[in-house]
Order: sequence, then structure tokens, then C-alpha cells
Amino acid sequence: MRAVPGTVLVLGTVSLITDISSEMITAVLPLYLVTELGLSPLGFGLLDGVYNGVSGVVRLVGGHLADRGRRYKAIAAIGYGLSALCRPALLAVHGMMSIGVVLATDRTGKGLRTAPRDAMISLASPSDTQGRSFGVHRAMDTAGALLGPIIAFFVMRTTVDGFDAVFTVSFCVATTGVVILLLFVPGRDHALSGTSEQAEQIEQPQAPQTPEEPEAVTVSARAALGLLRGRELRRLTVCAALLGLATVSDSFLYLLLQHSLGVPDEWFPLLPVGTATAFLLLAVPVGQAADRFGSWRVFLVGHGGLLAAYGLLLLPVHGDGLPIVVLLLHGAFYAATDGVLMAAAAVSVPVPLRSSGLALVQTGQAATRFVCSLLFGAAWTAWGDRTALTAAMVALAACVALSAALRPVRPVRPVHPVHPGRPERSSV
Repeated sequence: MRAVPGTVLVLGTVSLITDISSEMITAVLPLYLVTELGLSPLGFGLLDGVYNGVSGVVRLVGGHLADRGRRYKAIAAIGYGLSALCRPALLAVHGMMSIGVVLATDRTGKGLRTAPRDAMISLASPSDTQGRSFGVHRAMDTAGALLGPIIAFFVMRTTVDGFDAVFTVSFCVATTGVVILLLFVPGRDHALSGTSEQAEQIEQPQAPQTPEEPEAVTVSARAALGLLRGRELRRLTVCAALLGLATVSDSFLYLLLQHSLGVPDEWFPLLPVGTATAFLLLAVPVGQAADRFGSWRVFLVGHGGLLAAYGLLLLPVHGDGLPIVVLLLHGAFYAATDGVLMAAAAVSVPVPLRSSGLALVQTGQAATRFVCSLLFGAAWTAWGDRTALTAAMVALAACVALSAALRPVRPVRPVHPVHPGRPERSSV
């Protein structure tokens, strides 16, 4: 924790609190939609795809707006605030269409905030410790993901209208995260000297810029899309999208576990705790491993862990320890892919387009995960859960093999090397 900039720690605190709120909703949402509202797997797949896929398209907008004038904090604050307002809205809607609108709005907020937040993390960190900084942030974020389902579990057990109570408490927690973001995350016009020792150096005068340095890059939508002309970033984006096409969403994985093991409804919110625990414990060491051995290798190994989790779910005999192993593999998958992917992409994108570049990668992955939710929900409805999971496992194995062949042609290197002993210039 001492080895990363203060900006990363503050953003991690905001993400921790926000994830408590969002994971409270995520933990009970599948059960709420399937048992309370009676949705079919196909209907749930559609809403789950909206929940996880809409943010991908909006990330391009959020990334572009944040890069224009470097308004990272402002755009992130709008995104966090929009998601917070959707929590009480769930109390007033009950139909599939109305719930879909609320979930789409919530994911719009997530899409707006994700790229600017990751850009702030990247710009505040030296290029040789990107993996560690993202690992620390994701560990703090996952601490919230660990606490959220636990809080939801106790709220469900101790209240009469469990779902309504969860939505209300989630709104209060999300509002706290927005307040901390506004008060403590340094903005474009704020002094950064109190944030971290690294931030104290950010505003120091730099050497005169040359045309090749980041300040010469024009910030525009065309320039952002032009980043895909770079071979490394283009292949990274294609591979992330390809693998997302065969990544079954968390909600479906938990429903598969419940269906296979007969987990009681009241215990369902605790299933994400296993994933979050593994993610929390592994995020920092896996981020350090990515800095040492290469982000791309770690990223592929993470998908191998997810492939193993699919295989375990398809075993004909389920022991008592099976859910624990599956959830640990699921958490390890996120530790090896979430922040690691952003660390790999960040060093291939110039500073003025950092938010837009990260959004490109995130959008490709989110869009294909949206398609995966629709296809998996349809396959479950038509063929049953085991056949659908078998098809997903075969598809993931093929995508991993193809992505290994399409890997970046050389190790990802910083576009603009950092001068020895001096961090990259940043406006976070």
C-alpha cells in the first residue's frame, strides 16, 4: 500500500465503498429477477446482458469526454452519481422493461466512470508499476465486493421486506462513495501535493516537449479510434473481445452453482463472497507478477483458470468442496484479468488519450460479454444448463487458443518512456 500513489488509494477507497453498494444489488438481483419476478433464463440473460454490456458502449463516450480538457474527476463523479440514483429506483419498478431501463441507466453510470478512473490510476503511477497500482486498486475494490454480499445477506435475514431493504441501504452506501470522491480525489484544478509524494512531483516543470511527446497528440474521437492502428493495442483489444465472447457472467455462474447444489435462497447472496475473497487475496501479487512476467501471459493464464472452473461444474459428482474451488478459481480469473488488462493497455496509449484508449479495450470486451449473456441464456432455455455450459467451455477453449496465436507481437512497452527517477507527467 505504501508503494503506490495516494491518488490510487483514495480512488480505491471510493471504489471499495461503491462496490459495497453495487455488489449488494448484484448479490440479490439474479434471485430477485428469477424467483420474485419469475423470469425465464432467456429473459434473465437479456437483462443480465443489459446490466453488463450497456456500460461498454458508454465507456467510449466517458473516455472521450474525460480526455477533453482532462476532466477525469468530473466525468467519474457524474458516473458514480448516476449509478447511486438508480438504487432507490429499483424500489419503484417491477416489470421487465422498467427494470431494464433502470439497469441500463445504472450501467451507463458505470460506463462513464470506469475509463476516467482507470486513467487517473494509470497517470498517477510510474510505468513500471502499473500492474501493482491496478492490483492495489482492484484489491480495495474487491474488499467492497466481499462486504457487499455479506451485508445483503444480513439485511435479507433481518428484515421483512428483504429486497426493498437491500436497495435502500445500497443507495445510502453509494451516496457516501460519491461524497468521498468529490471531497478527496484531486481534480484538474486542485493541488495534488497533499495526496502523495508522487503527486508532489507531478506539477514540477518538465523538459520542453517535442512533437513525439504526449502533449502533441490531438484529443478527438478520430484520434482515439486511430489508436487501433497500433498493432499491440489492436491485437489486445481483439483478444479481449474474443475472450469476452465465451465468458459466462457471474450471475449465471452463481445460478449454475445453486442449481447444481441446491443452495437455499437465503444463502444465495453469499456465493459472490468466495469470488471476492480470492480476488482480494490475489489482486496485488498477481499485479506484481504481471509487472515481472508480462501482463499478456498472466491474462491468458487467468482465462485458463476460468476454463477449469467450467470443467469442475460439469463433473458428474459434486463434493462438498466443489463450490469453494469453483469460486476460488473464479476469483483468481478476475485477479489475473481485470486490472491486468488495463495495465497492459495503459502503456500502449499516449497520455492525452489514456482514458479513450482504455475505453476502447473495455468496450470491446463488454460488448462481447453482452452477446455471451444473450447466447448463454438462450442456450440454457433451449438445451438446459449443462449443455449450455459445455458449449461455453468449448468456445472458451477455442478463444484462448486463438488469442494465444494473436498475442501482441512484442512485449507491451510504454509509448513515452519515463525519465529515470521521475514519474510520468499527470494531471490527476
